[in-house]
Amino acid sequence: MPIATPAQYAAMLDTAQKGDYAYPAINISSLVTLNAALKGFADKKSDGIIQVSIGGGKFASGLHVGSSVEGAIVLAEAAHRLAEKYDVLIALHTDHCQPDKVDGFLKPLIAETAKRRAEGKGNLFQSHMLDASELPLDENMKLSKELLKLCAENEIILEVEAGVVGGEEDGIDNSDQPAEKLYTSPEDMVQVHESLSPIGRYMFAATFGNVHGSYKPGHVKLRPSILKEGQDAVIAKYGEEARFDLVFHGGSGTPTEQIRETLSYGVVKMNIDTDTQYAFTRPIADHMFKHYDGVLKIDGEIGSKKMYDPRSYLKAAEQGVATRLGAACDDLLSTGKSIFGTV
Repeated sequence: MPIATPAQYAAMLDTAQKGDYAYPAINISSLVTLNAALKGFADKKSDGIIQVSIGGGKFASGLHVGSSVEGAIVLAEAAHRLAEKYDVLIALHTDHCQPDKVDGFLKPLIAETAKRRAEGKGNLFQSHMLDASELPLDENMKLSKELLKLCAENEIILEVEAGVVGGEEDGIDNSDQPAEKLYTSPEDMVQVHESLSPIGRYMFAATFGNVHGSYKPGHVKLRPSILKEGQDAVIAKYGEEARFDLVFHGGSGTPTEQIRETLSYGVVKMNIDTDTQYAFTRPIADHMFKHYDGVLKIDGEIGSKKMYDPRSYLKAAEQGVATRLGAACDDLLSTGKSIFGTV
C-alpha cells in the first residue's frame, strides 16, 4: 500500500530530516496530473507528497458539481487505487486553507478520514495545511491548536504557516504585502513551537522572503538564514528534539544552491506548482503549433482526429510534469532514497 500509513509518513519526514533532504510536494487537479506525479516519483525512486488545493479540488469535481471537498475526495480515492501499482511511498496533503474556509474544506476532509478509520480503513489524507498567516500570530496559534488537536486524534499531521508567502497562487493574492511580513522572526518561531508541540506533530511553513509564482533571477530576495536563526532559537531553548519539520513554499524558479541551503536548516517538504503547471502546458502548446491544421478544421477541411484527440497531447503533458518533478527530486536530494519496503 504505497499511500503511506501515519507511521510511514512520520518515518518519511524523520528520514528526510536526518538525511538533509526534502520531498517535492506537487499540486494536482486531475487524473492526468495525478498520474504524472506518481510516475515522476517512481521514475526517481523517491517517496513524495501529492497535494490538492481548494481550487484544485473544485476543478477536479467538474463545472456542474464545483465542490472543493468532493473533488479532493475523488482525487484522493483515485490516488489510493493507483498508488498501489508503484513501489514508492506517497503521502496525500491539502494545500493552503484560509481560516474562513476551514469549516467548509478542512473539517469535512478530516471527518472523512475519521469515517474511514471507523470502518477500519487508512486515512484519506495524511496531512492538511492551515494557512492562517493572515491573522495576528496569537489568533493564528489559537486556531492552529484547535485544528491540530482534531488532526492528532486521527493521526493526521497539520502544516501551519506564520509569516506571509508573497505573490499569487490559486486565487490567493499576497502581492502587496509589506516586505517585513515575508520573513518569520525567531521569536515567532519559538511561539509556534510553544503553542503546538504539546498537542501533536506538525510541519511549519516559516517564511524567508519566498514568493508564489515564477520570476526572473534576482527578483525574489530569499534569506534562507532566517530558517537557521529560528531553528537555533528554538533548539537553544528546548533542545534538539524541538527542531522543526520546515516547509518551503514558493520554490518555483529558486536557484538550486538556495534550495540545497534550506535542506541543512530543516526543510523536509518543498511545494512545486508553478513550474509543473508550465511543464504541463508547454508540450500542449508545442502540439498545437506543430499540428495547427490537424487540431482545427481550417478552410472547410476535416482536420485530423489523431491530432485533436485529447489523449495525443495530454500524454505529452503527463510526461512533461513527470520530468519536471524528477528534476525537483534531484534538486531536493530525494532521488533514490525511497524507504518503501523498509517501514
